[in-house]
Amino acid sequence: MFAAAIAGFALGFSLILAIGAQNAFVLRQGLRGHHVFAVCLACAVSDALLIVVGVSGFAVLNEAIPALAPVMKWAGAAFLIVYGALSFRSALKSSGALDPTAKAVGSLRVALLTCLALTWLNPHVYLDTVLLLGSVSTQYPGHQFAFGTGAVISSFTFFFSLGYGAALLRPFFAKPSSWRILEVVVGITMWAIAAKLILG
Repeated sequence: MFAAAIAGFALGFSLILAIGAQNAFVLRQGLRGHHVFAVCLACAVSDALLIVVGVSGFAVLNEAIPALAPVMKWAGAAFLIVYGALSFRSALKSSGALDPTAKAVGSLRVALLTCLALTWLNPHVYLDTVLLLGSVSTQYPGHQFAFGTGAVISSFTFFFSLGYGAALLRPFFAKPSSWRILEVVVGITMWAIAAKLILG
C-alpha cells in the first residue's frame, strides 16, 4: 500500500511539474501575493476530482474487462515515453524564461475563473489525471485508492509549495536555463516510470 502511494505521489508530482500556463499563473499570483490560497486550492481540488474519476473509473473497468489492464499498461508506457521525449525536446529548443512580473489578475472572482479555465479547458489535464494516472493505478491491484491518495497529496503539495514558495523561486525561473533543467528532470522521471511499467 505504501509503495502504491509513493508511486502515485511520484507520478502525480512529475506530471504537474511539466511547464504550462496553469503553473505560470500560480507562480505569478504567488510572486505578487494575490489570492494565493484560493488559487492553489482551486488547482489542487480540481486535480483531486480528476484523479478520483481516473482511478475509480479504471478500477471498475479493470474488473469488468480483465484484458484492459495489459493494454493500458503499454498505452501508459508509450504515453510516458512520448511525454518524456517532448520534455527533452523542449529542453533542447526552449530559450524563453517566465516573466513573473507580468500583470496579475486583480479580483478574487477573476483570479478563480482564470485558474479554473486554465485547468479544466486544458486537454492535457484529462490525459494526465484521468487517462494516465487511472491506467497506471491498475498496476497496483487492491491499492488503487492508495495510489490515488498519493497522487492527490502530490497535487496539494505542489500547488501550495509553488504558490507560497514563489518568492524564493523568482530568481531561479527568471533564467531560461532553469526551465531547461526542469524539462530534463521531467523527461528522465517520465522515462523511468515508463521503464518500470514495461519491466514490471
